[in-house]
Order: sequence, then structure tokens, then C-alpha cells
Amino acid sequence: MTMTRASYDIVAASYAQLIPDAHDGRPLDAAFMRAFAELTDGPVGDIGCGTGRITQHLHELGLDVFGVDLSDGMLDQARKLYPHLTFTQGDMTGLDLADDSLGGAVVWYSTVHMPASEVPWRELHRVVKPGGYLLHAFKLGDRKGHLTHAYGHDVDLHVHWHDVDEIVTNATEAGFNEVARLQRQKGVDEGGPQGFLLMGKRNPAAGSAS
Repeated sequence: MTMTRASYDIVAASYAQLIPDAHDGRPLDAAFMRAFAELTDGPVGDIGCGTGRITQHLHELGLDVFGVDLSDGMLDQARKLYPHLTFTQGDMTGLDLADDSLGGAVVWYSTVHMPASEVPWRELHRVVKPGGYLLHAFKLGDRKGHLTHAYGHDVDLHVHWHDVDEIVTNATEAGFNEVARLQRQKGVDEGGPQGFLLMGKRNPAAGSAS
């Protein structure tokens, strides 16, 4: 995580300039996020928010949202761009959030630098309330790579593509249920297919009543 954080601190300003829009030219992604927004009740954490573009989009969809990111550099950009929103430094493997405190969580490509087996589903499950939702976007596949140059800067970033069935299995074992999935082919500026999962945290009370 140290090299990931350092790399994003370096590229933060360039990233904010080069990737300004949340869903420019990606209507399917936007539709999936709108569905999440319609289902979700309560505060939403944008986990791995980067420069805040998705956080802002969630805000525009009417959600009470805040952002969390590992990189102070990315957070500095987010606060400049969206001063009306709250952004805090944090690590998704150990979030400074109370149990069951979120109506929903968005993990939008923020697991791209870890293997599928290391995605902290149990920690994400801990902070989402029963009946809440998690929206996850990821590079679809089963390979890995290493970036040494990105956004005009030298970096040291491992990149992982995730198999959708492995993601669903791991998330289910942590206590989520799959609600819907979207798999689409690559866009003009993407290296391969993209995956999106909408998952719900099981509600024991609802289960016992049925």
C-alpha cells in the first residue's frame, strides 16, 4: 500500500486534470450507479474516492456521501474541486467507521491495485448496515500488470484484473448477496472489459421474519 499511496500522491494533480468526468461516454456505468442511488438509504462512503469525481456524482444523485482515500495528494485535489463535500484519509482494509454505519458503500475501481483474494470484503461488510448496498467496479479478467509510468509521471503500481465469479464468491462468504451484475466490453480509452457488481448486505432480522 505504501507504493500505491506514494504513486497517487505524485500523479494527483495530473489525474484531476486528465480524468475530470464521472461517466463521460459510459451510459451503462451511469445507469448502474443510478440504480444503486435509488436503492440506497442513509450515508454513503465512496471508498477509494481519489479526486472525488464519483463522490460528486453520487452527491448530484441525491445521496449523503463522503469520500475516503489512502492518498493525501488525491484528497487535496478532491477538497479543492468539491469543497462542499467531506473527504478523509483512510485505508479500506481498516476503516475508521463504526459498525453498520453506512447505508451504502461505493468501491469504484479502488481495488485495482490488489489481488482479488485481498479485497477486504469483511471490512466493507462491517461498515455497511444490514439491508444496505455495495457497488463495486473493477477491471474484468484474470491477469496482472505493473505500471511504471502513468498520467505523465513515474509510478510504481501493480494492476490486477478480477474474475467476477471469484469476486462474488468472496463477497458472499463475507455476508453479501449479489443483486445484479454488469459486464461490458472496453471503451475507447480502456484496455479491456469492465465489471460492475451491486451487492446487498444480508439482513438477519428480515430473514427471521420470513
